Amino acid sequence: RFNFIVDPDKIVDGFIAHEVQAIVPEAITGEKDAVDDDNNPVYQGIDQSKLVPLLTAALQELVAEVEFLKAEVSALKGA
Repeated sequence: RFNFIVDPDKIVDGFIAHEVQAIVPEAITGEKDAVDDDNNPVYQGIDQSKLVPLLTAALQELVAEVEFLKAEVSALKGA
């Protein structure tokens, strides 16, 4: 959760581009805190579709681990 500097009262759910850039740089365009020649902000962009496969794989790994741990607990309880 975060808010934008220009609208501090509005809180949104999402990703902060410069934080994602360290993990999935190909999902980000632009540079953090960039400004144009008139000193106006040039905001970074994020292609969230590039995050979907990574998040899906992470979820699959977690589900597999939970299933393994459930089976292990069941085996220990049965012993």
